[in-house]
Amino acid sequence: MKIAMAADHAGWKDKDRLADRLRDLGHEVEDFGTDSGESCDYPDFAAKAAGAVAAAACDVGILVCGTGIGMSMTANKVRGIRAAACQTTDAARLSREHNDANVLCLGSRVTDAGTMDAIVDAWLGAEFQGGRHARRVSKIMALEEGGTG
Repeated sequence: MKIAMAADHAGWKDKDRLADRLRDLGHEVEDFGTDSGESCDYPDFAAKAAGAVAAAACDVGILVCGTGIGMSMTANKVRGIRAAACQTTDAARLSREHNDANVLCLGSRVTDAGTMDAIVDAWLGAEFQGGRHARRVSKIMALEEGGTG
Protein backbone atom coordinates (compact mmCIF):
# COMPACT_ATOMS: atom_id res chain seq x y z
CA MET A 1 0.00 0.00 0.00
CA LYS A 2 1.26 3.51 -0.79
CA ILE A 3 0.70 5.86 2.13
CA ALA A 4 0.92 9.66 2.03
CA MET A 5 2.23 11.06 5.31
CA ALA A 6 2.53 14.58 6.66
CA ALA A 7 2.90 16.37 9.96
CA ASP A 8 3.46 19.74 11.52
CA HIS A 9 6.07 20.68 14.11
CA ALA A 10 4.10 18.93 16.88
CA GLY A 11 3.82 15.63 15.02
CA TRP A 12 6.94 15.28 12.88
CA LYS A 13 8.77 12.89 15.22
CA ASP A 14 5.77 10.53 15.35
CA LYS A 15 5.32 10.85 11.57
CA ASP A 16 8.93 9.81 11.01
CA ARG A 17 8.66 6.95 13.51
CA LEU A 18 5.42 5.71 11.95
CA ALA A 19 6.83 6.03 8.43
CA ASP A 20 9.82 3.84 9.37
CA ARG A 21 7.50 1.30 10.98
CA LEU A 22 5.20 1.23 7.95
CA ARG A 23 8.15 0.74 5.60
CA ASP A 24 9.32 -2.15 7.78
CA LEU A 25 5.85 -3.67 7.32
CA GLY A 26 6.26 -3.46 3.54
CA HIS A 27 4.32 -0.29 2.77
CA GLU A 28 5.56 2.47 0.49
CA VAL A 29 5.53 5.87 2.18
CA GLU A 30 5.54 9.27 0.51
CA ASP A 31 6.56 11.92 3.03
CA PHE A 32 5.12 15.41 2.50
CA GLY A 33 6.94 16.93 5.51
CA THR A 34 7.60 18.66 7.80
CA ASP A 35 10.93 17.38 9.04
CA SER A 36 11.65 19.50 12.08
CA GLY A 37 10.22 20.96 15.24
CA GLU A 38 10.37 24.47 13.80
CA SER A 39 6.96 26.11 13.93
CA CYS A 40 5.02 25.66 10.68
CA ASP A 41 1.48 25.74 9.39
CA TYR A 42 -0.21 22.32 9.34
CA PRO A 43 -2.59 23.19 6.46
CA ASP A 44 0.37 23.43 4.08
CA PHE A 45 1.39 19.83 4.75
CA ALA A 46 -2.08 18.33 5.19
CA ALA A 47 -3.20 19.74 1.84
CA LYS A 48 -0.25 18.18 -0.01
CA ALA A 49 -0.76 14.72 1.46
CA ALA A 50 -4.56 14.81 1.11
CA GLY A 51 -4.14 15.99 -2.47
CA ALA A 52 -2.00 12.95 -3.24
CA VAL A 53 -4.73 10.67 -1.87
CA ALA A 54 -7.47 12.53 -3.75
CA ALA A 55 -5.47 12.24 -6.99
CA ALA A 56 -4.94 8.50 -6.37
CA ALA A 57 -1.16 8.99 -6.28
CA CYS A 58 -1.35 7.37 -2.83
CA ASP A 59 -3.85 4.83 -1.53
CA VAL A 60 -4.43 6.43 1.86
CA GLY A 61 -2.97 9.13 4.09
CA ILE A 62 -1.82 9.44 7.67
CA LEU A 63 -1.41 12.93 9.12
CA VAL A 64 -0.04 13.91 12.53
CA CYS A 65 -0.32 17.19 14.42
CA GLY A 66 -0.82 18.07 18.08
CA THR A 67 -4.35 16.69 18.33
CA GLY A 68 -5.16 15.43 14.82
CA ILE A 69 -8.02 17.91 14.66
CA GLY A 70 -6.38 20.64 12.59
CA MET A 71 -5.05 18.11 10.11
CA SER A 72 -8.48 16.48 9.75
CA MET A 73 -10.23 19.82 9.30
CA THR A 74 -7.77 20.74 6.55
CA ALA A 75 -7.78 17.35 4.81
CA ASN A 76 -11.58 17.31 4.73
CA LYS A 77 -11.53 20.49 2.64
CA VAL A 78 -9.86 18.52 -0.19
CA ARG A 79 -12.44 17.09 -2.61
CA GLY A 80 -12.72 13.32 -2.22
CA ILE A 81 -11.15 13.11 1.22
CA ARG A 82 -12.83 11.54 4.22
CA ALA A 83 -10.41 12.22 7.08
CA ALA A 84 -10.96 10.96 10.61
CA ALA A 85 -9.16 12.15 13.73
CA CYS A 86 -8.93 9.05 15.92
CA GLN A 87 -7.70 8.47 19.46
CA THR A 88 -8.83 4.85 19.86
CA THR A 89 -8.50 1.66 17.85
CA ASP A 90 -12.29 1.26 17.76
CA ALA A 91 -12.77 4.73 16.28
CA ALA A 92 -10.05 4.03 13.70
CA ARG A 93 -11.54 0.69 12.68
CA LEU A 94 -15.06 2.09 12.47
CA SER A 95 -13.92 5.12 10.47
CA ARG A 96 -12.83 2.69 7.75
CA GLU A 97 -15.65 0.14 8.09
CA HIS A 98 -18.54 2.63 8.27
CA ASN A 99 -17.21 5.89 6.81
CA ASP A 100 -14.67 4.64 4.25
CA ALA A 101 -12.09 7.04 5.72
CA ASN A 102 -9.13 7.46 3.40
CA VAL A 103 -7.07 9.68 5.70
CA LEU A 104 -6.24 8.97 9.35
CA CYS A 105 -5.31 11.91 11.59
CA LEU A 106 -3.42 11.45 14.82
CA GLY A 107 -2.40 13.70 17.71
CA SER A 108 1.08 13.54 19.19
CA ARG A 109 0.04 15.57 22.20
CA VAL A 110 -2.92 13.37 23.07
CA THR A 111 -1.86 9.86 22.00
CA ASP A 112 1.20 7.90 23.12
CA ALA A 113 3.37 6.01 20.63
CA GLY A 114 2.10 2.53 21.51
CA THR A 115 -1.52 3.57 21.17
CA MET A 116 -0.73 5.38 17.93
CA ASP A 117 0.81 2.20 16.50
CA ALA A 118 -2.28 0.20 17.50
CA ILE A 119 -4.58 2.81 15.94
CA VAL A 120 -2.65 2.71 12.66
CA ASP A 121 -2.73 -1.10 12.63
CA ALA A 122 -6.49 -1.17 13.31
CA TRP A 123 -7.13 1.45 10.62
CA LEU A 124 -5.03 -0.21 7.95
CA GLY A 125 -6.46 -3.62 8.83
CA ALA A 126 -10.08 -2.56 8.41
CA GLU A 127 -12.06 -2.46 5.18
CA PHE A 128 -15.16 -0.54 4.15
CA GLN A 129 -18.26 -2.68 4.72
CA GLY A 130 -20.43 -1.04 2.07
CA GLY A 131 -24.14 -1.88 2.31
CA ARG A 132 -26.10 0.69 4.29
CA HIS A 133 -22.83 2.52 4.97
CA ALA A 134 -22.29 3.14 1.24
CA ARG A 135 -25.54 5.10 1.09
CA ARG A 136 -24.37 7.31 3.93
CA VAL A 137 -20.93 7.89 2.44
CA SER A 138 -22.60 8.82 -0.85
CA LYS A 139 -24.62 11.44 1.00
CA ILE A 140 -21.44 12.86 2.52
CA MET A 141 -19.75 13.02 -0.87
CA ALA A 142 -22.82 14.64 -2.47
CA LEU A 143 -22.21 17.65 -0.22
CA GLU A 144 -19.04 18.36 -2.21
CA GLU A 145 -21.22 18.70 -5.31
CA GLY A 146 -23.53 21.18 -3.62
CA GLY A 147 -26.12 18.56 -2.68
CA THR A 148 -27.93 18.45 0.60
CA GLY A 149 -27.11 14.83 1.26
